[in-house]
Amino acid sequence: MKRYINFLLILFFVSSICFSQTDSDLLIQLKSFKEITEIKKISVDTTYKEGYEIYITQPLDHKNPKSKTFTQRLYLSHLDFSKPMVLLTEGYAANRNYKFELTNILDANQIIVEHRYFGKSVPDKLDWQYLTIEQAAADHHTIVELFKKLYKSKWINTGVSKGGETTLFHRYFYPDDVDASVPYVAPINLAQEDPRIYMFLNSVGTEECREKIKKFQRAFLAKRDEVRTLLMKDADQGQIRFAWDYDFVLEYMTLEYSFAFWQWGQTKCEDIPTPDASAEVLYNHMKESNPLYFFTEQAMKDFGPFFVQAYNEIGYYGYDLSSFKDLLTEINDGSNIMLVPEDAKINYDCSSLQNVNKWLQKHGNNILYIYGGNDTWNASSIQLTGETNAVKMVKKGGAHGTNIRNFEGEEKELIYSTLENWLGIDIKN
Repeated sequence: MKRYINFLLILFFVSSICFSQTDSDLLIQLKSFKEITEIKKISVDTTYKEGYEIYITQPLDHKNPKSKTFTQRLYLSHLDFSKPMVLLTEGYAANRNYKFELTNILDANQIIVEHRYFGKSVPDKLDWQYLTIEQAAADHHTIVELFKKLYKSKWINTGVSKGGETTLFHRYFYPDDVDASVPYVAPINLAQEDPRIYMFLNSVGTEECREKIKKFQRAFLAKRDEVRTLLMKDADQGQIRFAWDYDFVLEYMTLEYSFAFWQWGQTKCEDIPTPDASAEVLYNHMKESNPLYFFTEQAMKDFGPFFVQAYNEIGYYGYDLSSFKDLLTEINDGSNIMLVPEDAKINYDCSSLQNVNKWLQKHGNNILYIYGGNDTWNASSIQLTGETNAVKMVKKGGAHGTNIRNFEGEEKELIYSTLENWLGIDIKN
């Protein structure tokens, strides 16, 4: 009997060791949350202690207690319970875990949330009526309420582009969820196809550069037969499945070029070929500035939910055809509404972003906006009225990839001091 008891004691001791090695305090607490359906341990940046890919149950309709549910994916990177939490509101699929710039600046924990209807956060049936900014904000509110049980220090939400918009929508519907917000390059479109985009493209950069862009576009269309052959060759060799026929893709790429040129800033004005350049030179430049992926069936699948949101609530843009009508054979309407999935119903609600914009201007405190001056989306950036303590930083010449690290000197000092004042922490520059 004594030997048996000793054996049990040894077994208990060994099992206790195994348990402590397998399940950390964080993991034990995560497993206690009934909302979490699955947890996977993942590798994280070396500055973190542990990280997890987590799936939680969310109602499809937060306004209906009997609603069907879906599973939403998020990534948690844990540093310390006493540190701040950065909530990264992805606007699209969160298909990887990474350490965000703001998280590094604030020496914080981090949660990346995949947007509903994207990636693996998709309901069994794509009922588009529940893909709204309010429902998505409620998703983020649920996550904040859940993880604030563990992380009780300062909370900051942030995101890039559509993710930055999502940050602002979350803040609009749940203003007290976080202590500060840092949306990067986030447009606030005030129309289904915001006309401010046209105004921006007619004024950004120099007149010489804008004219060079227009001549390039016309030359690209004028060499249609040769360019079409190059498109077909790329499609065959790269097994690319375009979303439309070659002539439509060729014209669509041409119209998109000026927007993409300024948005991404991948190429400079001096890189634009002259109109007498060969079709191959024109085509290679087009691909560099305006990647083929965006015109493929895969892109339409990946971004389909975004276009549903764009044309129902958050707005998008179209094209000015006036300079190209004599060269267009496939496109006679400058609208992008054809990007919306065929099974989606469109009923644009202009009040959604109007209300968000008004609230941000009058009540949106502790919001630090980051923009690139040459980014086409800067055309519909927030226009502050001085009624809040919000700060808007625009990097001169910056593109859609503008980050805090792109700012220098007094501008960067202002960004850091603003965050320090709002959050009550010291930032190591």
